[in-house]
Amino acid sequence: MAILITGASAGFGLAMCHSFIKAGFQVIGAARRIDKLQELQDILGSKFTALEMDVSNKESIRNALERLPEPFQQIDCLINNAGLALGLDPAYKADFEDWETMIQTNIIGLTYLTRQILPQMVTRNSGYIINIGSIAGTYPYPGGNVYGATKAYVRQFSLNLRADLAGTGIRVSNIEPGLCGGTEFSNVRFKGDHEKAAQLYEKVQFIRPEDIADTVLWLYRSPAHMNVNSIEIMPVAQSFGALPVHREP
Repeated sequence: MAILITGASAGFGLAMCHSFIKAGFQVIGAARRIDKLQELQDILGSKFTALEMDVSNKESIRNALERLPEPFQQIDCLINNAGLALGLDPAYKADFEDWETMIQTNIIGLTYLTRQILPQMVTRNSGYIINIGSIAGTYPYPGGNVYGATKAYVRQFSLNLRADLAGTGIRVSNIEPGLCGGTEFSNVRFKGDHEKAAQLYEKVQFIRPEDIADTVLWLYRSPAHMNVNSIEIMPVAQSFGALPVHREP
């Protein structure tokens, strides 16, 4: 059996591929950019299988799973990591196509892939679904609108999966990172404006992809009778703000 990690070509997914293979596990890394995955294959060796998959496209998901070699068709752990944020405009100015892309990837893609993998886990009465959410699904902020809503969905979907799977040996966890550098997240959000993206991380000791990868590996190795429903992970430098109150002039 193998561990399937989506969004494996960069960021959290890339770090998780390294961590799990270093720990001796067989990993299937899925992403759209097959060239990046093939480069990763050269680095990680036979423990890594590259799988071209666009999680925003149901047909791509189906075709990718059908292409898996026989020994790797049984997935012991699905790590739903692929996702994105686009834009930071208020709702009345936001690009609706950006909203559609986030919903298609962060919600529909994650849900569809989970639905494809779950039956085999139920048949075996074992398996683990680890979803990568965000603190944006719990704490609102200006411009977070649809991105935050997609991650709130991931949080609630994870909890409801636990309810559906009660009485089975299948575990479900939702990891909710805060400010994390060393990924493509902000460059994607600001559509290639590297200067604007870099400003978010100036003079901040942020968490790194390796921190998330280490946490996910710890979860996977935790006792089979133990389920961690969710974990929030923030840098020490990040905290909570007071609720804003608008006062008339």
